[in-house]
Amino acid sequence: MLLRPFLRRAAAAAAASSGRGRAAAPALPDPPGTLASLLLASRSYAKAKGGGKPASSTTNRGKVRAKDPRGGASADDADGDEFSAGGGGDDLDAEFEMPTDPLPPTYDPTLDVGPGGRPLFAFTDTFGSFAHRNANVYVDFTLDEWNAMLPEGLPAGMMKEFQETRRCAVMVRKSFLDLRDNFRRIVDPAITTNLKDIKKQIVLDGPRSCGKSIALAMLVHWARTEGWLVFYVPQAKDWTHGGFFYRNTYSDFFDTPIQAAKILENFLKYNEKRLQELPCQIFEPIPLGEGAGVGMMKGADTVEMPEGSTLYDLIQTGITHTHASVGVVVRLRNELSLVKDVPVLFAIDQYNSWFTFSDFQEPVTVRSCRSIHAKELTMVNAYRSMLHNDMMVGAFSHSTAVGKLRQELPDVPPDARLMFPRYTLEEAETVCHYYMRQKIIRRESFSEEKWKKIYYLSNGNGSEMRWLAAFV
Repeated sequence: MLLRPFLRRAAAAAAASSGRGRAAAPALPDPPGTLASLLLASRSYAKAKGGGKPASSTTNRGKVRAKDPRGGASADDADGDEFSAGGGGDDLDAEFEMPTDPLPPTYDPTLDVGPGGRPLFAFTDTFGSFAHRNANVYVDFTLDEWNAMLPEGLPAGMMKEFQETRRCAVMVRKSFLDLRDNFRRIVDPAITTNLKDIKKQIVLDGPRSCGKSIALAMLVHWARTEGWLVFYVPQAKDWTHGGFFYRNTYSDFFDTPIQAAKILENFLKYNEKRLQELPCQIFEPIPLGEGAGVGMMKGADTVEMPEGSTLYDLIQTGITHTHASVGVVVRLRNELSLVKDVPVLFAIDQYNSWFTFSDFQEPVTVRSCRSIHAKELTMVNAYRSMLHNDMMVGAFSHSTAVGKLRQELPDVPPDARLMFPRYTLEEAETVCHYYMRQKIIRRESFSEEKWKKIYYLSNGNGSEMRWLAAFV
C-alpha cells in the first residue's frame, strides 16, 4: 500500500513521544460480520422527523492494529491520537476499526450540517428531484429500502461503506447526475441538460474505488422509481464462473444452465408485476440444451411459447425447465429489445469480466477441458454487445482481478467509455463532514487542514479516505 511508508514514520514518531514505559492496550475484538445494526442506525429522513433510536454498539472507534514480528497485536490509546507498532518495516498492517460510540438520533438538525453550514442530508426518497446545484448532499435510506429496490444485490463497495459508517446513505455527486441526465434525456428529449453528447451505450471506467458501482446502483434505483424496466446485473463475473459448462451442439457455444436459472430468478424479484403485463412478441421455437446435471432431454430439442404468453410466462419456463433456461435468457434479451411501452435499461456491473484472453484477460477454465473465453458462453455472447439501439450501461470493476483491457473493446462503440472521476475537493469536504457526523472522525479534532490531508494523501480515493478518517 502506498500509504505504508507514511504510517511507518508516524508510528515511529508516536512511539518515541510516548516513552518506553507505557503499557500497550489490549487487542480489540473483530468487527461483526453482519449489518443488522444498520436497520436501527439508518432511517429515511422523510420518515424520521420524530427522531430515531441510537444504533447499537459495534467495535472501538478509530482504532488501528499493528502486527509485530512475534505475531501479537498492539493498539493505540483510547483517544485515538497516537498509534504504535510492535515491529517495524514491512510488518505494519493497519486495519480500519468501526466506531463503537452510540450514534445520536438519526434526525438532529444541529449535527446534520455540511460544509458552509449547508444541510448534509436531503429530504427525499428519490434521486430524480436533484439538480446540479443540489449536488454533494447525502440521501438516506434504510437497508430494507435498498434491498427492496435492488433485490439482485448491492455492490460490495456500497455494503462496506454502509457497514463502516453505520448508515445506509449515499452522496449525490455531479458525476452521477450527468449519468442520470444522459439517460433521462434519451427518454424525454424535451428535458434540457448541460450535456453536449447523449449516448445510449456507456461504459463507466476510472480508478479503483472512485464510485462506479455505487453510481450504477443509484442509476438503477432512480430508473425503477421512474417506472423503467431495468435488467440489472450486480456481479457479471458470476456469469462466467462456477456451475457447469456444456457445449451446445447447435450453436457451438457453451451453455451455463445454473447461472441462467439464477439470472431469471433475480430479474423477477423486482419486475414480476410489470413482466406479467408485457406480451411475448417472438414465437419461434426456443432451443433446448443440456440440463444441469441431467443431460439432454429425450424426444425434444425445442420448446414453443403458446400464443398470448407474457414475458413472465417466458421466464417461468426457463426457471422450471433446466433444459430451456439458457435459451430463455437469450430469448429474453431479444424480447426486451422489442418493448416499447416502457423504457428498458440494461445495467451491468463488473462488465469487464465479460471480456476474455484476447482482450488481455485470463480465460475461464472448464473443469478438465481446455480453457475457453467468455465470448464463447451463450449468455455472455447475447448480452455483451453494445452495438445496438438499446440503452445500456456497464461499469468496470478493478477489484475483480480480471486483468488489463485494451482501449478499444470488441462489440463496444469507440466513444462509449466514460471516465468516472475520484472525489473532487468539494466532494471530499462533504464526505469528511459526513464521517464526522457518523463519529468516524472526532468532532473536536476536525479541521480544514486535517480533512485536506486525508484528501491529498488518498488522492480522492473513496475507500482510502474512509480508512484514513480513523486517524483524525
